[in-house]
Amino acid sequence: MISAILPVYAPPNLSFERGEGSYLFGSDGRRYLDFGSGIAVTALGHAHPHLVKALQEQAAKLWHTSNLFKIPGQQKLAQRLVDATFADTVFFTNSGAEAVECGIKMVRKYFDDNGQPERYRIIGFEGSFHGRTMATLAAAGNKKYLAGFEPNVDGFDIVPFNDLPALKKAIGPETAAILIEPVQGEGGVRPVPPQFLKALRDLCDEHGLLLFLDEVQSGMGRTGKLFAHEWAGVTPDIMAVAKGLGGGFPVGACLATEKVGQCMKPGNHGSTFGGNPLAMAVGNAVMDVMLKDGFLEDVRQKANHFRQQLSMLADKHPDVIEDVRGSGMLMGLKCKKANTALVDAMRERGMLAVTAGDNVVRLLPPLTVSESEISEGIDIIDAACGSLNG
Repeated sequence: MISAILPVYAPPNLSFERGEGSYLFGSDGRRYLDFGSGIAVTALGHAHPHLVKALQEQAAKLWHTSNLFKIPGQQKLAQRLVDATFADTVFFTNSGAEAVECGIKMVRKYFDDNGQPERYRIIGFEGSFHGRTMATLAAAGNKKYLAGFEPNVDGFDIVPFNDLPALKKAIGPETAAILIEPVQGEGGVRPVPPQFLKALRDLCDEHGLLLFLDEVQSGMGRTGKLFAHEWAGVTPDIMAVAKGLGGGFPVGACLATEKVGQCMKPGNHGSTFGGNPLAMAVGNAVMDVMLKDGFLEDVRQKANHFRQQLSMLADKHPDVIEDVRGSGMLMGLKCKKANTALVDAMRERGMLAVTAGDNVVRLLPPLTVSESEISEGIDIIDAACGSLNG
């Protein structure tokens, strides 16, 4: 008999009753150090007082009106995102996949408006992940996730990761855009080299293409800058954001330049829930924290310490950890043994992490994590690796 919840997940027999900062408190009575952060979502930890206050105050006033009416919180958050990024305009969604879908529609509408409707194809990269909708699955081209859902949505060409010759070869008269994550999360915590991102920008300029960045996981301070592409000094034409933007409340956004955004007119796109007053209150509260002087600098300092400690663990446990990779607080341990075994061993010792492709364990501590909590996490990983040695 099928369960009441569609059986698309296979979680361990563990749930949580409350969270506080970097910790979750389980139904089993134990406290867990949370270095999964709900897959990079609870960027400011659990029950952050500023976010809690913002949500409670808004919940007591107004939850929903729909986008048939103006929502003041949208204008405030959109302007803050515009001021902090390359973008000139923002569309709010409920999730990262919806933000990517909005960007895909923008790409097609841009070229249609400019008299080139034949240019609709988007080049993506092996190992990428852009969501679970039909179009975002096709944009990533991962056979594991596409199996059983064919035929694939047309319009996407997939090339090997970090392979510039293959990318150049894939560009044709129907190519409209290049879509890439500055750091592949699901694909194995693989940062895109800065010079490759710069080459993408140059290729887009040369061929009249749009550069579309998926910063759903790598954005909102996760790498030590507000957005990961800033490290390479490039600017996209479109960018999808979500996860950390809501700190745990479902909210996403699609950011675009005026050149691209002006192609979208009333009726071209929409969302019933996207940008509702509750989401905007929390999103603005997240920005209050992340835009404070010194916040991102503090993230960078802690991230450097974290990486150094992880590298020392890799040296200590070469039979378990093959490589340390990632950027900022988006780190990965490439495992020699099954990544699930290391995640299970960590959980048994009171720490949560997330698996990723390429046999990697993803480590995504909240950006508010303390150095003492990082040390606690390192000790747990050390003990977990020790249990797997031999």
